[in-house]
Amino acid sequence: MLHVVPKEQLQDYIGKDLGHSDWLEVEQERVNQFADATLDHQFIHIDPEAAAKTPFGGPIAHGFLSLSLLSHFAASCTVQPDSVVMGVNYGLNKVRFLNPVPVGSRIRAHGKLLDVVEKSPGGYLFTTEMTIEIEGVDKPAMIAEWLTMSFTG
Repeated sequence: MLHVVPKEQLQDYIGKDLGHSDWLEVEQERVNQFADATLDHQFIHIDPEAAAKTPFGGPIAHGFLSLSLLSHFAASCTVQPDSVVMGVNYGLNKVRFLNPVPVGSRIRAHGKLLDVVEKSPGGYLFTTEMTIEIEGVDKPAMIAEWLTMSFTG
């Protein structure tokens, strides 16, 4: 769930569980399109027959595909001020790809606010721990400390 709160209450959300996004299936077509967009055509991602012969037993999604989906997942498991007019990516403090995402599996994100700082009047820097989970798998696919800026009007 997207938590929209008055800017005076943002600090109250530090350390809080922001919930989960909905599940999203990682289809071969999405992986192929990502390979085309990034020019990363490694067989482990786009050739199911060759990938079946690897220890993974089939194709896996690019780690950066999982990372790029944070923008999609953010709408359901982050916090923002109620008067926000624009938000932008600011960067990442840390990213770890812990477990491959098999093509055909479903993933979702879990958010936890680590910090929020007013960097300029109306400009807030959020540090959010985002965990990408694979349905039915205990070990997450990815954990990232994601930095975003929100600007209020």
